[in-house]
Amino acid sequence: MERIRSQRRVQIDESQLPKYQDDHEEEGKSGMRFRSSDNSRTENQEPFMGVKVRRKASLHRDYRGDYIDVASHPYLIKLLQKQGDKQVMFADKVLKFTSSGKMKRRILLITDFAIYILDPETDALKRRIALAAIDKMCLSELSDNFFAIIIPTEYDLLMASTRKTEIVTVLIEATKSASDYELEVVFSNRFEYHAAAELVKEVQFEEVEGGVKTSTVRK
Repeated sequence: MERIRSQRRVQIDESQLPKYQDDHEEEGKSGMRFRSSDNSRTENQEPFMGVKVRRKASLHRDYRGDYIDVASHPYLIKLLQKQGDKQVMFADKVLKFTSSGKMKRRILLITDFAIYILDPETDALKRRIALAAIDKMCLSELSDNFFAIIIPTEYDLLMASTRKTEIVTVLIEATKSASDYELEVVFSNRFEYHAAAELVKEVQFEEVEGGVKTSTVRK
């Protein structure tokens, strides 16, 4: 019997996505390095190769790397030291989408060895993913905030951030440094990801008047 596919769509209004304005300066404590991304980077150095439609606000944005002042959070320092990470390359609050389509606020850390997803309310570590386990990233060709990180050995991540460009750039640099290969970045206005081990969803992007409409369809 052919499996019945659910066509229930979840639509996200991008105007509801948070725009974080943290202004903490970076510090170095406890032997941990907090590297700010190169803010002299030009658009030609970013991994978009002329494909991505960029928002005007992102064309002239400096990269700072640490937007939450990791050094001021002892539990983060303790966690990273326990795992053996030496360098924080990016830290910020993002939105993560659950398998049911709900949006959860999370802290995204990118270090020289791994990605960390933490709950900012409970300080709990939700997930750690080694950089070597990441296969590719998927983005639309439009000016939205969404990106998917594809991890073949586990389930994938679908997230949204107003600093998506910086996240993609840092992940490419980090994986190349850690594993000596360049992370693949795929651009498509439709792409699939594993929202859970046995749950595949397709994310669809459509340019509409006033912005981009994003929806997900269970496959």
